[in-house]
Amino acid sequence: MNANDFTNTRPEEAWKLIREGTIDFPTAGMCAGYAQANLVILPKQYADDFKIFASKNPKPCPILEVVEGTPDVHDMGEGAIITSDVPKYRIWKNGELIDTVTDVTSYWKEDSVAFLIGCSFSFEEALIKNGVEVRHISLGCNVPMYKTNIQCEPAGVFNGPMVVSMRPMTPDDAETAKRITDAYPNVHGGPIQIGEPEAIGIKDIMHPEYGDAVPFKEGEIPVFWACGVTPQAAIENAKLPLVITHAPGHMFITNVLNKDLNEYLEAKKRNLN
Repeated sequence: MNANDFTNTRPEEAWKLIREGTIDFPTAGMCAGYAQANLVILPKQYADDFKIFASKNPKPCPILEVVEGTPDVHDMGEGAIITSDVPKYRIWKNGELIDTVTDVTSYWKEDSVAFLIGCSFSFEEALIKNGVEVRHISLGCNVPMYKTNIQCEPAGVFNGPMVVSMRPMTPDDAETAKRITDAYPNVHGGPIQIGEPEAIGIKDIMHPEYGDAVPFKEGEIPVFWACGVTPQAAIENAKLPLVITHAPGHMFITNVLNKDLNEYLEAKKRNLN
């Protein structure tokens, strides 16, 4: 099984299947039409630093919702539980990855704060509808992700390189993809780089730091977007006592439609001001 077997599944059903352990694989292409999100859970004492880090680096770290008090999700999925409804989690201690698990309920503390961060999977539906192939969805594998030489703006204990995701495309499709994704500022927006991996410090396109390598067809070029795995690189540097993230590609599936996400978040920002 892979995500393509759950294209038409509703988010609420996906959460149930994830809790039961039926779904424990990458979520790209799952629950078509619905936005997906990256995850960071950390102690409250570091939450303000992380909010500032995200605000200084909105391309890779657009915050969709902050969950605290209890692990219950509200804005991005009423009824979901952030500690059990992600297919795989990573456990970090002192900057070291120590485990990958399918449930982190026992790790949630009274002072835990979870951040749901926008994901490029959210704009892939629009790419496909416009005739742009998304290779990792076609192959049923994880998107390739790379550390770059682009340094994020630091904040408190958080600093590190921007991580990018990559999709092979023809030059014409790359231009179409840029036009489409420029309209999704809350899920990474337009590409960071098109066609020149060396310009952002990527030496071997077939060896991503995260996810799976995907093949190129003749005439295709790599297209790179800012990626919500960026906080994981910053977490390695921060060496905090305990942090939980999603495993790359194993996202939280929201119950907000991709087509409504941007306006929903813009309205939310207006209401907060």
